[in-house]
Amino acid sequence: MNDFYKKLVDLYAGGELTEELEEELEADAFRDPELSYEMTTLKRTVDLIQSSPEPNFTEESYQRILMKLYARGVDLQHKTPTPAHLQYSLPIQT
Repeated sequence: MNDFYKKLVDLYAGGELTEELEEELEADAFRDPELSYEMTTLKRTVDLIQSSPEPNFTEESYQRILMKLYARGVDLQHKTPTPAHLQYSLPIQT
């Protein structure tokens, strides 16, 4: 049953379990220190992420990310296919 509870820890941290299943999981965590540690640390992490303000993504942030990618040698050329109407050259009529 302990393996089953370990699989439910992420749902517990997100507050997605029913009350009775959450109570059962907490009771098992009282007897299992490893499960208890995993539950508390993941719960704190999820709470911290949910309580932090949304990031402010500006044009400056975008340019800074682009420069870091260019510095690492990433090729950012778009790989879009050539449109069908540009594939063939048409003869010029005079």
